[in-house]
Amino acid sequence: MNKYIVGMATQGFANYILKAFPGEQSSVVVGHDCRNNSRLFAETVAAIFSANGIKVYLFESLRPTPEISFAIRQLGAIAGVNVTASHNPKEYNGYKAYWADGAQVLAPHDKGIIDEVNKVEIEDVKFQADPELIEIIGGEMDYDYMTAVKEAMIDQEVILRQKDLNIVYSAMHGTGRVIVPLCLRSWGFQNIHVVPEQMEVDGNFPTVISPNPENAEAMTLGMKLGTKLNADLVVATDPDADRLAIVCRDSKGEWTIINGNQTAMMFCYYIIKNKKALGQLKPTDFLVKTIVTTEVIAEMAKKNNVELRDCYTGFKWIAREIALSEGKQKYIGGGEESFGFLPYDKVRDKDAPASICLICEIAAWARDNGMTLYDLLMQIYLDYGFSFEHTINVTKPGKSGADEIKAMMENLRTNRPTEIAGSKVICAKVKKSLGGKLRLFIVGAASLDTTLVTAAEQAAQDIPVILYCFVVIFAFLSRIFTSIWCRQYC
Repeated sequence: MNKYIVGMATQGFANYILKAFPGEQSSVVVGHDCRNNSRLFAETVAAIFSANGIKVYLFESLRPTPEISFAIRQLGAIAGVNVTASHNPKEYNGYKAYWADGAQVLAPHDKGIIDEVNKVEIEDVKFQADPELIEIIGGEMDYDYMTAVKEAMIDQEVILRQKDLNIVYSAMHGTGRVIVPLCLRSWGFQNIHVVPEQMEVDGNFPTVISPNPENAEAMTLGMKLGTKLNADLVVATDPDADRLAIVCRDSKGEWTIINGNQTAMMFCYYIIKNKKALGQLKPTDFLVKTIVTTEVIAEMAKKNNVELRDCYTGFKWIAREIALSEGKQKYIGGGEESFGFLPYDKVRDKDAPASICLICEIAAWARDNGMTLYDLLMQIYLDYGFSFEHTINVTKPGKSGADEIKAMMENLRTNRPTEIAGSKVICAKVKKSLGGKLRLFIVGAASLDTTLVTAAEQAAQDIPVILYCFVVIFAFLSRIFTSIWCRQYC
C-alpha cells in the first residue's frame, strides 16, 4: 500500500460521490489508526477529496474505528474512509470505505465505487489539497462519542456498588489508549490500570507477535500485570479498537481467555436478563448474530421471546439489519465470533470501547451476585446449553499467500473431503451469498458429537458434574440433529 494506490482508490471514490450527488456539497469523514504511514495515507485521502470539491472532516490524530463510524452519522457526512488494517500483522495497512449510515459500503455502492476506481489512471488523481475544504476534528467529537457510549449502559446502580472492580486494560499500541480509560471512568469505574508498555503508540507492535486479541500471546503482558495487581479481569482492544479481548479467572483462580463466542454469549445473556429485570426489554427489540456465531445465542433468544436475526459474516451485514429496521424496531446488541460486538445503535461497526464498558458492567453485576465472569459463563451453559470451539489462525502473507488461499479454496470445492477428524462427511453443499461469494458447507456425521465429547473431557475438571453430564447427553443428541439438518438442507 502506497500513496499512489491510496490516491487512485480515493479519486475513484470521489468520482462516485460526485456522480451520485451532482451539484451538492458533499462531505466525508477521514480517520486512521496507529500503523506506519497511516497518518500520511489519511492526509492523502483528505487532500484528494478536497481537491475534488468535497468537504473533509479529518481527525487530528489516530482514533478508534467505531468513532469514525459515529462521526459520519453525527456530522451528516455522505461517506467516510478509515485507514486501518485492524488486528492484522504490522506489515499490513488497509482502506475501509464507509457510507452515510456509518457502515462499510454494501451494494450497490461497493460495486459502483470499484467500477469508478478501475477507471482511474494515476494522472487522473488530484493530489493538490484545497485547505479551505479540510476541517480538523478531535476533542468535541471525542466527547460526543463518549456520551453516546454511555447509552450502552444498562444498570448504573450495580456499577456504583462495584466501582472498585479491579480492571487491567491494554491498548495493544493502538487507538483505544485514551478513549477506553476515559469511557470506563465516565461509567463510574474507579480502579483502572493500564499496561504501560502497550499504551505507547507504535505501528511495529513491539510487545506482541501479532496485535490480534484472538491470539493468547497478545494478552501475556496484561495477564502478568493482572496477576501482580490481583485484578478481577484483563481487557484489551486491537489496534483500531473495534475488537476486544477478555481474560478472567477460572474456578481455580487461573487466568482464562474468553473466546469470541463466549464473549457474545455473555453480552446477549446480560442484555436480555437485565433489560427484562429492569423493565427495559420491549417486544420490538432484536439481536443480530452472524451465521458462524454460536447457536447458544439463538436458544437464549428463543427462550426469552426475543427476535434474533442471522446474517452473513462481517459487521456490515449486522449494520444492514439495523438500517432495515430503523424507526420501526430497536436493535439491542449484535456480534460475531471474531471478538466483535456492538451493544447499541449509535455506531454501525464493531465497538470495543462500548463493549469493554459493558463487559465491565457485567463483571460488576456478577460480583454483586457473588459470581465471577467465569461463574457466569458456567451458568449460561447450564441454562442454555454447552458449546466449545477453538480457532486456529493460519497466516499466508503477501500476494503469493492470497494466491495460495485461493487455490486452497478451489481445491476444497472441487475435491471435497470425505472425512473430517475421523468423521465421515455426509453433506457438502456450495451456496452463493448475497455478495456473490461461494460458500462451502461441509457436515460430518460424527463431527459435532466428537468435538463436543472431546471438549467435555477437556473441560470436565473445570465445570460442575451436572453440566458435564449435560454436555455428554447433548453430544449424543447432536448426531440426530446433524442427520435431520442434512435431510432438510442438503
